[in-house]
Amino acid sequence: METHPGERFTGPKCIAIVGPLESGKSTLLNAILMRTGAQPFTPPTSGPATHSMTTEACFATTSFMGESMTFVDCPGSVEFAHEAGPVIAAADVAVIVADADDKKLPQLQLLMRQLEELGIPRILFLNKIDKSTAGVRETLQIFQPISSTPLLLRQIPLRKDGIVVGSIDLALERAYIYQEHAPSEIAPIPDEEKAREVAARFSMLETLADQDDALLEQLLQEIEPPRDAIFNDLASDLRAGTVTPVLIGNAEKGHGVLRLLKTLRHDAPDVTATRRRLGVDGNGTLVQVMKTVHTSHGGKVSIARVLSGHISDGADFGAAGRISGIYRMNGKEQAKISSADEGETVALGKIEGARTGDVLGAGKAVSAPRRIELKRPEPVFSMAVRPADRKDEAKLSACLQKLIEEDPSLALVQRKETGETLLSGQGEMHLRHAKEQLERRYQIVVDMRMPAVPYLETIRREVTQRGRHKKQSGGHGQFGDVVLEIAPLPRGSGFVFTESITGGVVPKQYIPSVEAGVREAMQRGPLGFPVVDIRVNLADGSYHSVDSSDMAFQMAAKLAMREGLPLASPVLLEPILKVSIDTPSDATAKVTAILSQRRGQILGFETRTDLPGWDVVEALVPEAEMGNLIIELRSATAGAGTYRAELNHMAELTGRLADDVLAAQGRSAA
Repeated sequence: METHPGERFTGPKCIAIVGPLESGKSTLLNAILMRTGAQPFTPPTSGPATHSMTTEACFATTSFMGESMTFVDCPGSVEFAHEAGPVIAAADVAVIVADADDKKLPQLQLLMRQLEELGIPRILFLNKIDKSTAGVRETLQIFQPISSTPLLLRQIPLRKDGIVVGSIDLALERAYIYQEHAPSEIAPIPDEEKAREVAARFSMLETLADQDDALLEQLLQEIEPPRDAIFNDLASDLRAGTVTPVLIGNAEKGHGVLRLLKTLRHDAPDVTATRRRLGVDGNGTLVQVMKTVHTSHGGKVSIARVLSGHISDGADFGAAGRISGIYRMNGKEQAKISSADEGETVALGKIEGARTGDVLGAGKAVSAPRRIELKRPEPVFSMAVRPADRKDEAKLSACLQKLIEEDPSLALVQRKETGETLLSGQGEMHLRHAKEQLERRYQIVVDMRMPAVPYLETIRREVTQRGRHKKQSGGHGQFGDVVLEIAPLPRGSGFVFTESITGGVVPKQYIPSVEAGVREAMQRGPLGFPVVDIRVNLADGSYHSVDSSDMAFQMAAKLAMREGLPLASPVLLEPILKVSIDTPSDATAKVTAILSQRRGQILGFETRTDLPGWDVVEALVPEAEMGNLIIELRSATAGAGTYRAELNHMAELTGRLADDVLAAQGRSAA
């Protein structure tokens, strides 16, 4: 990111707090709020289904040393990670909370990559430092390969009898003794720690010298660089994204929080730099929507960052609508304010036309919304959803659309093959959370179950079958007579209808009705599923000059199909998907074993060039085996694995598995 020498960043800042699941993000935010005199809060969770994990981005505004800061606690679970995308894009800096747990490394790597792709300056807060058995340097050696920028250690732990009792600041060359939930006490660096401090400090200065020729010259000549120059380099390198500073502490006890706040105040950029990164010129009043919420009483609320200008209640955003209420946030608590200035993050009431990711202009800057496009993850888990009470169908549809507007990583699909409405998302917890939202917020009881597999059927041999429909009921009767040749086609051919009649035994005006009858009969074959990959030829027939009609020939064709298909050796077809699985390399063997147990045919795997230490495994897997694949996959990959799938072909299914499907279909029909 481009920086400008001497530029002072003092405006209201927006800081995203991110990190793997259970790394301590919410704990850190509450420690920050306590240290700055704000009211701590419990982050929003969905309840029992999500085991109290944070399920949505939570905003809290506070001030530190006279400067306004809005912190956003972003969900750590990969199932809710898409929530963080629009938040991170509008933030000035990200604080990555991590602990020395190598099992969380794949999740941390994905997060690092997302921040790098968006060009977000970042600080790594190494949490639970007093509980770690590994040294800080050893931990960073493990972390460094997943970061494209050097991890710059700014503090080292101070230990006494093997227990972490404080930290040593390498820039200030001071020791700090931790006090629980209170500022640390400054102390001289113990003699026995000085050699370690000198070595760690020199390593920090060497990294800074990569971007500062003057500092490099001073180090080569063994001249002690001015302290102000060191702090300037620390700030400019963070803002430029050329290093990732590393701070240490324990959020639960409030350790290291003050140093983090000071770093954010002095070193982090503000909205001026964020505008440049987003390509926004700063002329007029512009806001970026970071999150959309539909409240039960207040209607739609858009949480937005003021990128430039000043907004007042009632401001007109053109086609998006007019603001009705501006609020400052602290978790679920909101305080109404009359206006918001450049850099502030606030909730805006009832801008009905705004969507998450939109950049909106007010006043002279009004224009069509510009979207910040973010990658939308492919759904990996689906459930068939319907209201417990049929009278709630229209209400359910409207509420599902609201949920999808709030969380675009959800998707709704009407599957015509099975007649089901599928709600798809990022995992089992994700959809459980959606179900709880429907029931808790909108009072709609819903039934969710695994989707039906869209089986088809075809035939193996050719048959010729006559169908005659004759009915006499006074006046004009009904008469239609056809002879159909029914034959199999190669897989994937679909349906072909032809006619080879001679002598006008079936008048031409009735031939379309014959085809319509054939198609209707194909909707449910003798096995109970739609019929595909067949050719039907109208070979012969007869008609009556008075009693024949379109309806009579349609009925005759349906009769011929229903009697002929069971004689043509019907066989079940199951959908086979081509699946591409992203997995950490050390879990590749587990993934291939999982696929093999699910009747998967492994096509091969290759390393990912864009993500070191990861593989892509490709396989052909029956859709019937895909239902809870993501649950097992996440378990095998420390919560980080995912996949993409698409229909590849239909394959014959015989034997016991086919018998089980047909038995289930029979029970369903009954």
